[in-house]
This record gives sequence, C-alpha cells and structure tokens, in this order.
Amino acid sequence: MTEPHPLTQLIQRTTQRVRAFDRRRPLVWDLGVTSFFVGAALVDASGGWRNTAPETDVPGWLILAMSVGLSLPVLWRRRHPMAVLTVMVATGLVNSYSGAMLQASLIQMLVLFSIAMRLPLRTLGLAGLMMTAPLAVAAVRYPKDSWDQQIIPNVWAYALVALLGIAVRSRQDYTAALVERAHQLEVERDQQAQLAAAAERTRIAREMHDIIGHNLSVITGLADGGSYAAAKSPERATQALEAIGSTSRQALSELRRLLDVLRDDGPATAERSPQPALTDLDRLIEGVRATGLPVRSTVTGCHGTVPAGRQLTVYRVVQEALTNTLKHGGPDATAAVDVSYAEDGGVTVDVTDTGRGGSAPLWSDGRGRGLTGMRERTALYDGTLEAGPLPHPGRGWRVHLHLPKDSETP
Repeated sequence: MTEPHPLTQLIQRTTQRVRAFDRRRPLVWDLGVTSFFVGAALVDASGGWRNTAPETDVPGWLILAMSVGLSLPVLWRRRHPMAVLTVMVATGLVNSYSGAMLQASLIQMLVLFSIAMRLPLRTLGLAGLMMTAPLAVAAVRYPKDSWDQQIIPNVWAYALVALLGIAVRSRQDYTAALVERAHQLEVERDQQAQLAAAAERTRIAREMHDIIGHNLSVITGLADGGSYAAAKSPERATQALEAIGSTSRQALSELRRLLDVLRDDGPATAERSPQPALTDLDRLIEGVRATGLPVRSTVTGCHGTVPAGRQLTVYRVVQEALTNTLKHGGPDATAAVDVSYAEDGGVTVDVTDTGRGGSAPLWSDGRGRGLTGMRERTALYDGTLEAGPLPHPGRGWRVHLHLPKDSETP
C-alpha cells in the first residue's frame, strides 16, 4: 500500500486535531472564529471600505453597525443558521442600498457552508435565494457593468461554497455509516461468539451427562449388587468391587480427557482418543449386564457404511436408554437392544425395557437433559427419536431411533 505524501499526512493530522478540539470545546471554537471575523470586519470599517465603495459618505455609526451585524451573528451559526442568515441578509440589504459595499458581507458564505452541512437541500435553496437579494439591490442602485457581471460571479461563489458543504456533509455521513457498520459488526461478532459459547456449553454438558451419568449409574448398580452379595457370596462382592474400580477408572479417564480438551492449551497437550463407536456397543452392554440388569441384544446388517458421527449418536442413545433403565427400571427390569443397519447407510435402533418407568417424570434426570440430549444428537442428522411408555397393557419403556441415509454418502 502506497504511503500518503508527508504534506497530506500533516493536513490530515491537523484536520483531525481541529475537529477533535471542536467536538470537545465547541463554544471556545465558535468564540475564536467569531472574534476573527469581527476583528476583520472592524479593520475594514476603519476606512478600508472606501477603496471599493461607490458611496463614501455613509455615516460612521452605520458602518460600525453593519460591520457588527455582518460578523457577530457568526457565533450562533450552528445552532440557528437560518436566523443568523436572515439577520446578515437584512444587514446586507442596508449595506447594498447605502453604497458602502462592505467586504464583511462575504462572511455570509460561512453561514451558507453551515447550512449546506446541516440542513435539507430545500432549505439550502432558500438560503441561496435570500443571499442574492442584496446583489440585486446593488446591481439596481449602483449599476457599474451589466447586471449579470455583478450578480453571476457572486452566485457562482455561493454555489461552490454550497457544493463544498454538501461534499463535507456526504463525507461525514459516509464515515458515520462506516463507524455504525463497524459497531454493528462488533455486536454481531459478540452475539455469534455468545451463541457459539452457548452451543459449546450445551455440547459439553451433553457429553459430561452421557459419560458421568452412565458410569455412575453402573457404579450404583454394582454397589447395590455387591452389598446384597457380601453376606452370602464374598466372591461376587469382590467381583462387584473390581467392576466398580474398573468403571470408575474408565469414567475418570474419559472425564480427564474431556477436561484436557477444554483447557487453553488443550489442542497441544490433550490426550487424543477415538470417540465411542458401534464396535463399542458390546462392551457397553457387557458393563450394564455386570450391574445385574439382563440385556438382550440383536444386530442386523453391517455398520461399515455408517459415518463416525452417526455411530457416536447411536452409541450415546443406547447408553442413555440403558442408563435410564438402570435408574428407573426397578430391581426386576430387563432390557433389549435391537440395532438394524440398512444397505443405504441408515440405522434403526430399538431399546425397550420391562421396568416400571411408565411415565415421563420417572424417566428423566429432573430437568430432562437425557431426553433433550438424545433429541439434539438425533436432530443433527435429520433423524427421528421416539421415547415413551410401551402401549397398554405392556409394562416398560421404549426408545426408537432412526437415522436416515447420509446425503453426502454415495
């Protein structure tokens, strides 16, 4: 990118400083500008005006009054521009009629510039017409050349000042629009970040619920079974304790891996391992059986064409369904897991139990996170999930999952 010329940089810095000072102390700036023009008008009123005036016998008090009337109102040009211009035009009419032709009448162009920057174009046109009135009076009362030579050059000067004001106004509006757009982009970026953070928190909560909830349910079942077997069969109690230790270590390992990923340096140091897949279903079911819950499983078809994400969804749904059977099914419950793989890559899963979880409040974790998590996972792949009690007179609960063919799979 080409660096701007040093002179251009100097002008830009100076302009920015002047604008910044004007924004901080507008009254001080207006007093300074007004003092400058009042001083210039009084200097011209001290005698210099006679060099260009067609009438040199104008009383001194009138010259002083017109000089002040053409310069002092500049102080209020930003708050009341049209009122200021009206006073100056009225003074300009007296100036033209008297023949003094004070140069202070040119200060009107500063007010015209303010009007072009702040007021509608219709008001700007009215201001231009008002400013031509003193020119017409001077051309009629003191004809020097043809009328167009006395009026047209001044009209062109007014037009150029108005165009300059419009250009500055357009530039300021454009800059303000860019600033507003940047602000909106920042707001949208923050909103997107918040949405992403909320989605990530939901995903983490779902994973932790699946990991911790299932393993704790297994541990609880093993502990209960071990306590019953302790008195009659110490060997079964020992096996239950060993299974509790194994399940606890597995849960801690999965939880530690998840927390490592969440650390700031997680991507560089976190232990990487595959997510559960359909090949892990047998181990999941064996772990549930170890708690004392009889589980029958059948598999139809081959899962070789099922993508990894869909395999994780099937695994988590089966895990959640069996976990809820452990929690709410009761001591005499049994479960069945039927998985069917279609040739086109679709998957259908039915998990049923004969427990007493016959109503939705019993088959939830208090806030419905289990069912919500299963539905969220299913929705990711445009699948369907049905969960509810078995039809009367059946006893138990049924979870039905169907994931259609992956549209990206040929």
